[in-house]
Amino acid sequence: MTHDLIINFTPTGMIPTKDMTPHVPLSVAEIVEDVHQASEIGITMAHLHARDAYTGAPTYKKEVYAKIVEGIRKYAPELVICLSLSGRDFSEIDKRCEPLMLEGHLKPDMGSLTLSSLNFNKTASVNAPDTVVSLATIMKEKGIVPELEAFDIGMINYAKYLERKQIIQAPYYFNLLFGNIACSQANLLHSGVMVNDLPKDSLWSLAGIGNAQLKMNSLSIAVGGGVRVGIEDNIWYDAARTKLATNADLLKRVHLIANANGRSVMSSKDFRVKMHLESGFGKYGRSFK
Repeated sequence: MTHDLIINFTPTGMIPTKDMTPHVPLSVAEIVEDVHQASEIGITMAHLHARDAYTGAPTYKKEVYAKIVEGIRKYAPELVICLSLSGRDFSEIDKRCEPLMLEGHLKPDMGSLTLSSLNFNKTASVNAPDTVVSLATIMKEKGIVPELEAFDIGMINYAKYLERKQIIQAPYYFNLLFGNIACSQANLLHSGVMVNDLPKDSLWSLAGIGNAQLKMNSLSIAVGGGVRVGIEDNIWYDAARTKLATNADLLKRVHLIANANGRSVMSSKDFRVKMHLESGFGKYGRSFK
């Protein structure tokens, strides 16, 4: 891939808490403000998780997502928005798909689709085959594009299975995630094999878990890919873990690396064209034309 640099901004995730880092945005207002600041620094899209207003725990509730999306689109009506459909805390399909029920000016452009189950250090993300198929089918019906998350080569193979079954349709966008203990590791061999095995008409970004974030972001910028970056994947600015990062810190560093490599940031407008998405400004998701 030799397009301009896709920057997929991941400000919150499901794991970071205020006890871990004061910089993680958890409330609706905090998330909206971090995305606002990120859009001014320069991003292509935002991958969003929602948190319960009282407990700070992850939530699937569409009412919370609606407030976040509405707040962002007041000042960034063209920004591509992806809502998390994660299975780490919720396995029931009715909960997983609830954010996809938003419509009109609140409709997400994309929804995350992890392509198989996997283990993290202490928890599992359960993505049974029928759940993956159901989420992909609902997104196809609603004109919402899956953000395909692959942690190993088998998940890419499953994406090709979904393609053969015509459950998902090109063009595709993949997040390839490295450094999780039970999945592909953050090295040249693992990343090269996964990129090489992607289906045709795929845009892609590399992500690294924890200290691997900077390594995989730097690699992807150098070889022409995109990046996924934010506190969701890494709360530290340095490998020695002496400085907690802000989302702005992480984004500004990506911009410095991109500038050194002669890479310009892909605009949401250009990403929308490449992914056959509506133009924004009140029209969202994939065009049925």
